[in-house]
Amino acid sequence: MTTTKADPTADGPGAVGPVEAGATRFAGAGEPAGTRREQAFAARRAGTRQQIIDAAVSLIADQGFTATSVEDIAAAAGVAKGSVYYNFGSKSDVFEAALAGGLERLTVTLSEARAGLRGKEALGALIASLLEQISAHPDFAKLLAAEVFRVGREWQETVGHIRARVIEFYAAALREERPGADVSLLAASVFGATLVAGLEWLVFQPERGFDEVLAAVLELVAGL
Repeated sequence: MTTTKADPTADGPGAVGPVEAGATRFAGAGEPAGTRREQAFAARRAGTRQQIIDAAVSLIADQGFTATSVEDIAAAAGVAKGSVYYNFGSKSDVFEAALAGGLERLTVTLSEARAGLRGKEALGALIASLLEQISAHPDFAKLLAAEVFRVGREWQETVGHIRARVIEFYAAALREERPGADVSLLAASVFGATLVAGLEWLVFQPERGFDEVLAAVLELVAGL
């Protein structure tokens, strides 16, 4: 006898998948069939979550957080509206996950960029790495510039911690050049200037090459 069980991550309402009642056979050596089923479910849910996040980033970068509805996100992601709520709970939760995931990716990239470098060399590598990330993920860069500095948002504390980690990479390089100095504002300024220069390049001056944009930002910070 075959029964069915609702799959809350499926793309249509009431979607079901077959489940053998009382199944006890094994999918592989020492591996219960349920284990494989659970792994497939987890992979499918992770894929659905990423589809929703990607759609939200694209829409919010284009039209802003307030103007973007859950219905818009679901349609762009190709999933049911209920799937958005099942995976995230609210539009704010989707946006917080998008910001946190993008900033986490940025911290990994910056860490790799400055590995083994110090002072101005490290600072130059960090600036180049950020510009590369802006070029590779333009929608996230627009979203970051538009939303991360706003106050009173539900995600402000969560994103604030990750943002502080990102800026600390710049601060660490600057402290190596200026031991004992308070470089927190200067580090934030370098990060902000690079972000704005990258967006200026992508949106208004796309004809410029990467090396030209990098040279302009490095000239800006040459006296630090």
